[in-house]
Amino acid sequence: MPKRYRPAPRQVNRTGIPEDGRALLYNRLLMNQPWLQNFNPLGNTVLSTAAAALPVCTLFFFLAVRRTAAWKAAVYAFVAAVLVALAVFRMPPLMVAGAVADGVVFGWFRIAWVVVAAVFVYDLSVESGQFEIVKQSIGNISQDRRLQVLLIAFAFGALLEGAGGGGAPVAVTGAMMIGLGFPPFQTAMMCLIANSAPVAYGGLGNPVRTLVAVTGLPEADFSAMIGRILPLTTLVLPFWLIRLLCKKRDAMAVWPGLLVCGLTFGGIQFFWSNYINASLVDIVGGIGTLVLLALFFRFVWQPREVWRYVGEGPAKKQAKSEELGARKVLYAWSPFLLLAAFVVLWGVPSVTKALDVVSWRQPVPGLHLQVVRTPPVVVKPYAEPAIFDISWMSTPGTGTFFAGLLAGPLLGLSFKRTVQVFFRSMYRLRWSVVAIMAMLGIGYVTRYCGMDATMGMALAHTGVLFPFFGTMIGWLGVALSGTDAGSNALFGSLQVITANKLALSPILMGAANSAGGVMGKMVAAQSLVIGCAVTGQEGQEGALFRAVLKHSLGLLVLVGLIVVLYAYVFPGAIPSGHRYW
Repeated sequence: MPKRYRPAPRQVNRTGIPEDGRALLYNRLLMNQPWLQNFNPLGNTVLSTAAAALPVCTLFFFLAVRRTAAWKAAVYAFVAAVLVALAVFRMPPLMVAGAVADGVVFGWFRIAWVVVAAVFVYDLSVESGQFEIVKQSIGNISQDRRLQVLLIAFAFGALLEGAGGGGAPVAVTGAMMIGLGFPPFQTAMMCLIANSAPVAYGGLGNPVRTLVAVTGLPEADFSAMIGRILPLTTLVLPFWLIRLLCKKRDAMAVWPGLLVCGLTFGGIQFFWSNYINASLVDIVGGIGTLVLLALFFRFVWQPREVWRYVGEGPAKKQAKSEELGARKVLYAWSPFLLLAAFVVLWGVPSVTKALDVVSWRQPVPGLHLQVVRTPPVVVKPYAEPAIFDISWMSTPGTGTFFAGLLAGPLLGLSFKRTVQVFFRSMYRLRWSVVAIMAMLGIGYVTRYCGMDATMGMALAHTGVLFPFFGTMIGWLGVALSGTDAGSNALFGSLQVITANKLALSPILMGAANSAGGVMGKMVAAQSLVIGCAVTGQEGQEGALFRAVLKHSLGLLVLVGLIVVLYAYVFPGAIPSGHRYW
């Protein structure tokens, strides 16, 4: 009997799909074969974690030790991230290139463009001369520098964070305070610290929605839990902020204002997050705090002595002939009111959907759904999406830019002069934009090659101390990605998985990731770049990082201790099956 012909066995790749040699080679060349993340590429947990931390350490070294300009430090760290991804984590070069490109696109449209547009609006106000009236109107409420910080950096900044975030709060409030005469370096510090209060509900609640997306757990539970952690820190934050501005005696002299500020914002934050929704927490909290503080300082209470910087001289009382009418004040504030209105409008889901019609979204070639994140970081293998999202019209930066185009002629500037102001602002921020692009490149490379998960898992091996160190993971995520939503996307599922293994509440640990991340916002490289750019201190990012770091870590410890108390002392206060009204 002749032998029966049997074809040669077909090759099988690691996805389980049989292929002949030619098809296998073709797929590899075109990067159509999924690549599994390896969280221990060196076969040693300590060495792999050290390698994963190298880009972050490089960034911090050049910023804090060598005092290098932020854009240079970011570029050095970016190069380190690419080399580690290629040489240690063995990520295919085409995938590394795709991750970088994806990060640069996101960095421009979602962060850099917002910063440029916000500074553009401020520069228009200065160019037209109306910013002098803005300063005078705030001085009419109170010429005390301590109270001005609460009104602008804390309350108005919270409103902007809730409406869009993306660097706009620090950019706008920092520019306003510089115009009022605050010292640049201290202004940057105070704006960064004040911006931590609203971050967890920024961008109309985007960080909470991100947690829901990556964990599949209820939004109401996460919203309520975050709203039971952060208001406790919000009560402390105004005191912390003003103590940074002046001596302890001077800070305690305005304790009624600090208490009203903390109670108002913290109370609204708790109520709205627990009983209404996660989307409008910061907007309602910011508006409510701003209005109540203005009324309180104008009609109820003022400090006995007006505190000013040394050399400023005593505050001058406003003559009746110089008092501003409501119409004049409204006109002077119109650029910032337009900015806030456009950012809020751009955040309305129906408006965003309509504007997205002109967006361009395409999968990143060779990267989309080709990187597979594996257990224990996720419950089951998960293919990471990678989409070029050129939402040029729906980004908050475009809304802010349109606000500027309207504000210029409204303030009496010609359209030509308005455009000239825009290009002047853009040129001034050129190195800041480079730094932002490099930082987003780092964030995306570390995410897609698995460096982020390697560092996160190292902190997860802490057993009974995980509630505290899990909070640190959230801090690390924001310090790397620059956004609380980004940290939740990176580590949200890891928090839930680890919590289930340790018999802890997954809702608590998911919320801890977001709450801890809030305190990492002030040391994120993008935040440092923005803070220095709008205060005219390009090149001082390293000094700002060193100055802010201790405050970031101090507030992180406070959040971590609150999470530990919920985990082991007050577990009954953790929501489960919670519902809004």
